[in-house]
Amino acid sequence: MSQTDLHQRLLDQDATLAVIGLGYVGLPIALAFSRHIRVIGFDIHAGRVEMMKQGIDPSEELDTTAFDGCNISFTANPEDLKAAQFFVVAVPTPINATNQPDLSPLISASRIVGDALSAGDYVVYESTVYPGCTEEDCVPVLEQRSGLTFGTDFKVGYSPERINPGDKVNTIETIVKVVSGSDAESLDVIARTYDLVVKAGTHRASSIKVAEASKIIENTQRDVNIALINELSIIFNRVGINTFEVLEAAGTKWNFLKFTPGLVGGHCIGVDPYYLTWRSKKLGYHPKVINSGRYVNDSMGYYAGKQVVKRLLEKGVNPLEAKVLLMGVTFKENVADIRNSKVFDVIRELRSFNVEMDVVDPFASANQVDQEYGVKLSEAPSEASYDAVIVAVNHDQYTGYDKSSFDRLFRNPETGFLVDIKGIYRHLSAKMSYWSF
Repeated sequence: MSQTDLHQRLLDQDATLAVIGLGYVGLPIALAFSRHIRVIGFDIHAGRVEMMKQGIDPSEELDTTAFDGCNISFTANPEDLKAAQFFVVAVPTPINATNQPDLSPLISASRIVGDALSAGDYVVYESTVYPGCTEEDCVPVLEQRSGLTFGTDFKVGYSPERINPGDKVNTIETIVKVVSGSDAESLDVIARTYDLVVKAGTHRASSIKVAEASKIIENTQRDVNIALINELSIIFNRVGINTFEVLEAAGTKWNFLKFTPGLVGGHCIGVDPYYLTWRSKKLGYHPKVINSGRYVNDSMGYYAGKQVVKRLLEKGVNPLEAKVLLMGVTFKENVADIRNSKVFDVIRELRSFNVEMDVVDPFASANQVDQEYGVKLSEAPSEASYDAVIVAVNHDQYTGYDKSSFDRLFRNPETGFLVDIKGIYRHLSAKMSYWSF
């Protein structure tokens, strides 16, 4: 098969696109493509594959109707990938315990694709990486496993994912897709292929490195801006004023950037900057602003935990005899995703003071929370049991709470207090004992 006609062959159902990694990013992409062309969806977890065969999204992001009318076959058998000619790699790129890039899922996926690669094929990476990773780390693996030569026998591209879990407005179809290729021909084929599913259109980056960098600074920029607001919230707390009220006042100016304080976790903002700083250090520059932002944001969960203990003591409650309710553990509202959730830092800090806790969340899987973090979820809060209530995630189920809702949870409404991480109960601050970032 020639590379120049691959796009048309995909349209004619004479070629197949494969998506490797069917998580929060890969599955929506695979289903979107499968409404236009033939698709193989591959994941190494056979149990997840069986669920998708039944029209069930293991990540609980998509309902069963998302699988309707899709020309897709799901598999956990790498041999099945040999039937594909266009590969999209959408596996996680996490960090390790020392905040260093963990490329093992990406390299493993590259080995799997390399074993299935034939002359004329395309490989596009969507996983967030540092500039240079695709060509310097992934391509050599593809060459070694396939025995083919990059540029001559196969082409490579990079198109960063922009999936926002839980967001039903900003989707694959409505967000402009950055695309890149290893040469002009591959860029054109890749762009036209993504144009099949992205109604908002594609932006053709000048190189793979530019596309890689564009993705990683999207999240780094947000991380640094949130870190500034988090640091301001620490200062304003000492001043004795509410950060959200300050932001509301400052936001009346037309060019004020409206970021808010909070716990910065998840698989993107809390991870991606470390890929960029790692790469930067390898090149001999030690980034200062980005590292400072990461330090601030990584410390906010522990800061919140200390503030709870401080207020227990101020209320005359011994932390060793206290009981605290924590509501919400996912990394953002209305999703089941607990990856890199900084809410668990709050829990760790309170546990370090031997504070007894109940933890609830309407979305998170109790088994996953226990396996990943050693935290057991309670089915529901107990009334008249708590010295403090921490609302860490603004799930829809929590937004309707009022003063009486919290009073029913407090052991003593006169001394019980609310910790409002997201600032969604500011209207209650004059009616009850209240603290937020």
